[in-house]
Amino acid sequence: MFGLNQKGVNGYAKVGVETGVLAASPVKLIVMLYDGAIAACHSAVASMQRKEIEQKGAMLSKAIMIIESGLRLSLDRKAGGEIAESLDALYVYMSSKLASANVRNQPEQVQEVIKLLLDLKSAWEAIDTNKATAQVLNQAKSNQQGVGVAQNYAYQAKV
Repeated sequence: MFGLNQKGVNGYAKVGVETGVLAASPVKLIVMLYDGAIAACHSAVASMQRKEIEQKGAMLSKAIMIIESGLRLSLDRKAGGEIAESLDALYVYMSSKLASANVRNQPEQVQEVIKLLLDLKSAWEAIDTNKATAQVLNQAKSNQQGVGVAQNYAYQAKV
């Protein structure tokens, strides 16, 4: 009665991702790129285990594309200085490892890249959390000042 219509499900998933991208902060976008690269790497490892050569190649290509066209291209080498240069070198290393893993069918190289991506992702998430905490603290401070002004105004109105 109900068929497995993946087109509809995939359409909703695509809208969800697009909406997430449009609403995301720059830091959140970087985290999303890490998520995509990590997911592609995990899929590549699973494909290696199942001996699905075509799928393995597609997933490793996707991960490399995210690293090269997303993460590397988003680096601001002028503003980022040494950190940006170090990240650039690390991204080149990861892409090289993934290409080598594809040719040699070595999941341990992909696992190494996954670990690096997870470490970097958690650092970016910490940046995002720190920004969110600072925004909440600033809002609370602003609200306290607003309450103080309102209390002062109410006091003056009574006098």
